[in-house]
Amino acid sequence: MLAVGGDAALLQTMRRWAGEADAAVEGAPDLPRGARLLAQGRWTVVLALLGDRPDEELTWWAEALRGVEGAPRLLAVADRPSMGLVLRAEKLGVLDLLPQPLRREDFLQALHRLRSAAGEVPVPLPDVAPHGVAPYALVGQSPAMVEVYKVIARVAGSTATVLIQGESGTGKEVVARAIHLNGSVASGPFVAVNCAAIPENLLESELFGHEKGSFTGAVARRVGRFEQASGGTLFLDEIADMGLALQAKILRAVQEREIERVGGTAPIPVNVRLIAATNRDLREAVAQGRLREDLYYRLAVVIIQLPRLTERGDDLLQLIAYFVSLFAEKCGKRIEAISDRAFETLRNRPWVGNVRELRNVIERAVIVATDATLRLEHLPEELRTDEAGLPGRSPTGLLTLADAEARHIARVLAHTGGQIGAAAEILGIHRNTLTRKVREYGL
Repeated sequence: MLAVGGDAALLQTMRRWAGEADAAVEGAPDLPRGARLLAQGRWTVVLALLGDRPDEELTWWAEALRGVEGAPRLLAVADRPSMGLVLRAEKLGVLDLLPQPLRREDFLQALHRLRSAAGEVPVPLPDVAPHGVAPYALVGQSPAMVEVYKVIARVAGSTATVLIQGESGTGKEVVARAIHLNGSVASGPFVAVNCAAIPENLLESELFGHEKGSFTGAVARRVGRFEQASGGTLFLDEIADMGLALQAKILRAVQEREIERVGGTAPIPVNVRLIAATNRDLREAVAQGRLREDLYYRLAVVIIQLPRLTERGDDLLQLIAYFVSLFAEKCGKRIEAISDRAFETLRNRPWVGNVRELRNVIERAVIVATDATLRLEHLPEELRTDEAGLPGRSPTGLLTLADAEARHIARVLAHTGGQIGAAAEILGIHRNTLTRKVREYGL
């Protein structure tokens, strides 16, 4: 390490701290001598103690190091770093910006991060040609996904009702949109409804609409989702999460291709292709009396079963590459690789939340990335703990209440194979509450 600036006492202190980490420090009292030493040797990191013009000095060092052999990382120390200086350091890819007075734990942690990154080998990200429009694009070439593509190709040109089954986060809406965009109604609307997210007493009005005065608060006529989707596709997600009475109305709409608004008397014809989705076992729901058998057979004309992310093999790297390109473009960054250690960590994760969870992890990693390689340090802390996929401990070593709840929910979801309904029953909470917590904790 080359340390530039500071007095002899601070340099001696840093040498002692660096010795604890089996590292060596050579010092230069000012910028001119520091620049000469920089040109003479191969350095792993340069520690610059910023003076009265920290923004200018930080920019100078970042630009100076770009042309130096070995591409040393910049570690900066400043008196009371401002928000603006921190933002500048992040944009310039500075390893860390530490406040004065320099603390031993901050210094050693920065060296640990540097050493960890130095031991990681970049794995180039492949070029990916997704099918569809972001963020609803199909990515992957695994045998399991090729089978899904085949069914999409066969069914897209027809008007048959399709049932998409798969765990939460496997991409059911993405597949539904692919069917719509490659079918005869591609020019029509695509209307998506999450049946589990709408209270039962409002779902009927949401789907079928209502007439003015049909109930308290109905101050005007409202057109429902069936009518909005006329000439296109209506996608009903979590189809099993509705009462039997409403299921009967769905069945009639599918069979007769007509609906009645709440409070209405005249039937309204609708020309809608229906695609339904669920993360539950509908046969079991039928056996338990929670789903009408005749509705099940109307929905399950064609069934598409989506694989878990852990069943998709090498698709993981392709999905990582796709999400990196998607978020790097939004952040104005250029990221070309992922380190071997980061990829290994992602490959060993159970991915209870499947592709949606991976998307969230990569978005966060791209946001905090400081160079052209996604590294282990860019992944969320909970992925880097021994209990992969579960939240970490607080600084005291004890779990916070939120961490304990998130861990327990993750275990129950793993036990139910990602089935939200079954997990909600075990936890003794409503599935809407569980869905909200899954999103909140990023599970």
